[in-house]
Parts: sequence; C-alpha cells; structure tokens
Amino acid sequence: MASIATNATAEYRDSMPRCFPIFIVILAHAAGCATIRVTDPPRTADEQFLLSTAAARAIAQLSTDALRDRKVWVDSAFFGAPEQAFVVGELRAKLLLGGVRLMPDRKDAQIVIELRSGGVGINRTEYLLGLPSIPIPGINSGSGSVSTAVPFITPELAILKNTKQRGFAAVAYVAYWADTGEVVTSSGPFIGRTIRDDSWFFGVGPRTVGNVPPTER
Repeated sequence: MASIATNATAEYRDSMPRCFPIFIVILAHAAGCATIRVTDPPRTADEQFLLSTAAARAIAQLSTDALRDRKVWVDSAFFGAPEQAFVVGELRAKLLLGGVRLMPDRKDAQIVIELRSGGVGINRTEYLLGLPSIPIPGINSGSGSVSTAVPFITPELAILKNTKQRGFAAVAYVAYWADTGEVVTSSGPFIGRTIRDDSWFFGVGPRTVGNVPPTER
C-alpha cells in the first residue's frame, strides 16, 4: 500500500509542471475580460471637418467693420443648411473679435443680423479600376417555419481606387436697424472649399491628401 501511495504522489508531482502553465493561461483570461464600447456617430469626423472647415473659410471672408462697437443680435432662423450651430458660433466669434457687442436678447440690440446660406455640403466622386464587391443572395437554411438567409459578399478586387470629397459652404448676412428695419450693411455670399482625396493601388492604401485636419501633415 505504501508503494502504491508513493507512486501516486510521484505521478502527481510529475503532472504539476505540465498542468501549471495551462492553469495560468485560464486564470489570466478569466481575470482579464473586458468590454469595449464602439460608437458610430451619424457623421464621420472626416465629414464634419470637411463641412466645418469650409464654413470657417467662408465666414473668414465676411466683413464686419460697419458693426464695430454696435449692440448686435444674431438671427439664425433663415439658416437652414447643415452645421448651423458651428456656423453661427463661428460668426459670433468673428463679430466679437471685430469689436461687436453681442446681445443675448433681441430687444436690447441696436442692429439685427440675419444669417443665411446658399448651401453647406459635400460632393463625393468615386473611381474604381477592377471588380467591385458583389452581394450574392443568401441561401435559406433551417427547418420548419424558421429559416435563416446567410448573406455573402464577394471581396473587392481593386487595381486602382480613388475617392474624392469636396466640401463647400456658402455664407452671407444682412444687418438692419432693429427699430426701423433699415439696412445697415451686408456681406457675402462667400464660399469656402475643402478637399480630401483617398487613393489605393493594388489594395495598398489609402494614400490621403487634403487640407482638413485629419489629412494635414
């Protein structure tokens, strides 16, 4: 009996070095579990920069000299283009830096500024030399009344691929006396432009050039 117990103890000691690394790996995975939350906003950062930078360049061309030292209220009710909050904020910053005194209420203003836009948007052009990805109808699988369609999309085979994006923003304003409605001054419309080009060659890329923050070096 003593011999059997001794042999069992020896086999246990021999198996420990082999089992110990496996135990460590399992313990590390159990202790290192984590969840990463990934969000996708309605507009990508590239799109936002293309629009906001184009709007900032249009705003920079507006003249505000005639409004210096005046009490001004900004009316954005007639600005229906995208990125309204950014454009209005950019105009307010330009007015403040130009010595204009912005009023929080219309009743306290001497002059009202009506901001308008001919358009704020992005033109996109894509070119592909090769074979585009092709969706193939799924094959129904399952039994009874429950069936599952398994979708399949062929991979894209691109020799040369190019995506061009052009951001445009047209901004203008008219200013008038709050009490009489008589025009004081106007400026614009001025157009701001931005570009972003992405290129792939035999699947390698993208090589990106442009004049918005995500592409500038």
